[in-house]
Amino acid sequence: MKSNIFKIEKRELVIITVTLLVGISLGSLFFGSSTNENKGGHNHSETENVKQTTWTCSMHPQIKQNKPGDCPICGMDLVPITSADNGVEADPNEIQMTEGAMKLAEIQTFVVKKGAPEKSVHLLGKVKPDERNIAALTARYGGRIDKLYVNYTGQNVKKGQKLASIYSPELNIAQQELLDAVKYKETNPSFYKATRSKLKLWELTESQINAIEQSEEPSIYFDILSPISGTITRRDVAIGDYVKEGNSLFEVIDLSRVWIMFDAYESDLPWIKMDDEVSFTLQSLPGKTFSAKVSYIDPFIDANTRVARVRVEMQNSNLKFKPEMFVNGILKSKTALNSQMLVIPKTSILWTGKRSVVYVKIQNRATPSFIYRKITLGAESGNFYVVANGLEEGEEIASNGVFKIDASAQLLSKPSMMNPSGANISTSHNHGETKMTDKEMKTMDDEKSNISFSKNVDIKFKTQLGTFVVAYLKMKDAFVESDEKKVEIEAKKLLTALDKVDIKLLKGGAHNEWMKLLKIIKENINGIISMKGIEMKRSHFSVVSNKTTYAIEKFGINSDNVIYLEFCPMAFDNKGGFWISKEKEIKNPYFGDKMLKCGEVKKQFNK
Repeated sequence: MKSNIFKIEKRELVIITVTLLVGISLGSLFFGSSTNENKGGHNHSETENVKQTTWTCSMHPQIKQNKPGDCPICGMDLVPITSADNGVEADPNEIQMTEGAMKLAEIQTFVVKKGAPEKSVHLLGKVKPDERNIAALTARYGGRIDKLYVNYTGQNVKKGQKLASIYSPELNIAQQELLDAVKYKETNPSFYKATRSKLKLWELTESQINAIEQSEEPSIYFDILSPISGTITRRDVAIGDYVKEGNSLFEVIDLSRVWIMFDAYESDLPWIKMDDEVSFTLQSLPGKTFSAKVSYIDPFIDANTRVARVRVEMQNSNLKFKPEMFVNGILKSKTALNSQMLVIPKTSILWTGKRSVVYVKIQNRATPSFIYRKITLGAESGNFYVVANGLEEGEEIASNGVFKIDASAQLLSKPSMMNPSGANISTSHNHGETKMTDKEMKTMDDEKSNISFSKNVDIKFKTQLGTFVVAYLKMKDAFVESDEKKVEIEAKKLLTALDKVDIKLLKGGAHNEWMKLLKIIKENINGIISMKGIEMKRSHFSVVSNKTTYAIEKFGINSDNVIYLEFCPMAFDNKGGFWISKEKEIKNPYFGDKMLKCGEVKKQFNK
C-alpha cells in the first residue's frame, strides 16, 4: 500500500515539475518580450524629451537660447526653431536664418543654370555722309574766277553741271600746245598724246579736249564741272578770286546713301559682330523705326572717348537722313557669345570694386543657411551676368535680400562683402567706450609719446586750439554728408582758424612740438582743399584728425564741449581711421550714408 502511494506521489511530482517549467518558459516568452518592448518605447520617449527647442530672433538669427524670452538687441519676442539638420555638421562660416527671418528679410533664391546670354545693346550715333561719295574740287591750274554758277552751299547739282568759269593763262598756253600738236599728229603722235594727257591731268574731259581741237583756237574761259551728282557743302571761292594750283574750290557730297555711325563702349563690343541687325530711331522722324545690318566695326578704340565706331549703311534717296542728326539704336545680340553659359541675376551680386560676391544656399539643411563665396564674372547680359568661375550649375544662390544676409554676416564676424577674412571687427552695434588696442594706437599716431605739456601751456593757446577744434568739427560734419564743396569751404575756414593759433604762446619743447604738428596739419588741410574727389580728401582728413588728436593730448584745449575720440576699423581697407566728435553717437565721416553708424567711441576728452 505504501509502495503504491509512493509511486503515485512520485509520478505527480514529475508532472508538477514539468508543468512549472513549461509555464515559466511560456511566461518568459510573452512577458519577457513585452518588457523589452516597453524598455524600447521608454528609450524613444526619453530621446524625444532630451531634444530641446531652440529659440531665436527673426531679425537677428545669431541670437539663440534654450528658453523663450526677448531679443537682447531689438527686444522682439524670440520664436522657436528646430535644430534638426539631418546630422550634417555646420560650416563655421554659415549664416543660418529661420523661415520667419527669410520672409521678413524678403530673401529669394535663384538656381544657377545655363542659358543663352541675351543683351540689348543701346547705341547712340549720328548720321554721316558716305566718305566714298565725297568730291573735293581743287584748282589744277592758276587763274581768276570769272563766273559762278553755284551761288550758295546746299545747292543740288548734277554730274557734269557747270560750277564756275575760270580765266587761266596757263590753260590758254596748254590749249595752244594742243592745237600745235594736232598739226603733227601723223608725224609725231607721241607729242600729240602728251599734250592731250596734260589736259586730262587738269581734269578736262574728252569732250572738252575734242572741242578745243575742233575750234582750232584756244578758249579764254574754261568751265569747272561737277564730278558727281550731289549737294554743294562748301564753296571756297567768289567771283573775281584769284586761285593758285591746289586751292580748294568746292566740295560736293552725294547724300543718296549715308552712314549711321554708332559709338560702342568697350563693354559692349563682345556683343557686336558683323551683319548684326540694328534698329534705330531719329527725333526728326517720330514713330518710325529703321533697321540695317552692321557693315563695319572700328578696329581701334578712340583714346579720348574710349569708344569704337560701329557703322550701318542706309539708302537716302529722299534725303530724309541729314548729316549730324542724332540716332538712338538698339542691337539685340544672342550669338556674340557662347550660347550655353552660366548666368545669374544682377540682384544676386555684391560688388566691392575688385571682388564679386554671392551668397550660396547650402543644401540639405532644415534651417536655411547661406555661405559667402567670391566669383568671377563674365560679360553683362541685360539683367543678368555671365559667370566665368566660382559657381556650378544647379547651385542655389540668394537673389533678393542679399545685403541683409551680408549684414548678418558682418554682425557675426563671418566672411562678408566688407570683411572677406571674417576677422572680428567693431560695428555700430557696439558704441560703448572701449580701450584702444596697441594696433589702433599705432594707427592713430606712430610717434605718440607720454610727455604732455598741458599743465604749462598758456590758457590763451588752449582757447585758440579749442576754436580750431570747433572749425574741425564743422569740416568733419561736411565729410559725414559727403558734400565735397562744403568740405572745401569748411577746410578754408579751418585753415584760417589754424593761422590764428599763436605759436608765440608756447615755450621750449612745446614750441618745437607744435612747429612739427603745424606743418603737417597745414599741408593736409591744403590737400583737402586742392585734391579732387571726396575719397582723396578723406585721406588728408585722416592725417588732420590724427595730428589734432595728438595736439589735444599734448597741449589740452579750453572748450565748452565734451570731445570724443572715435574710430572706424573698416576705413581705408580695414586699416582703420580716427576722428574727433562732440557727439557720442557715431556719425562716420569716412563712409557717410553708406555706413553712417560704423564705429565706436575710444576716448573722452574732458572740458
